[in-house]
Amino acid sequence: MDNFEKVEKLREKTGVSYEEAKNALEASNYDLLDAMIYLEQLGKVSSSGMASYTTSSDSKPSEEFALAQKTYEQDCNKTTFGDVVSKILRWCGKVIKKGCDTSFQVVKEGKEIMTIPVIVLVLVGLIALPLTLVLLIVGLFCNCKYYFIGFKDNTLNDICDKASETCNNIKNDLKDK
Repeated sequence: MDNFEKVEKLREKTGVSYEEAKNALEASNYDLLDAMIYLEQLGKVSSSGMASYTTSSDSKPSEEFALAQKTYEQDCNKTTFGDVVSKILRWCGKVIKKGCDTSFQVVKEGKEIMTIPVIVLVLVGLIALPLTLVLLIVGLFCNCKYYFIGFKDNTLNDICDKASETCNNIKNDLKDK
């Protein structure tokens, strides 16, 4: 913007004459904001139609500003569909990671037969649940023991041990009869 345009812009915003605008710009090294402040200090700027802003602590915020701020805060606290989807995806990611970090181990007579990630066991179970259950039960009757490696809680391993003991008891009862 050249100097003439700055003079015109200052005249438009402040309502002063061409000469006053030019003098103010010259006094402020052609900085529009400084020129406006200069004219205000001289008392040459009419206050009608102009907005004023202050950062002083003794002024109260307007009701319009308070309402806008309240609306903004309410909008920020709303849970959007994207937030819900993001939470679901993060949860799925954690479950998949835990399923990959945890393994299902099959042991027979102290020798490891197979170790697979739990996520694979779950996927196979979802695809062929009856077949998976039959294979697990047959494995128990063939002296196989199952372990979950990677869980901090041993509850699942205790359940697997009890299932193995129960199968051994059933086999022994059948042999005795």
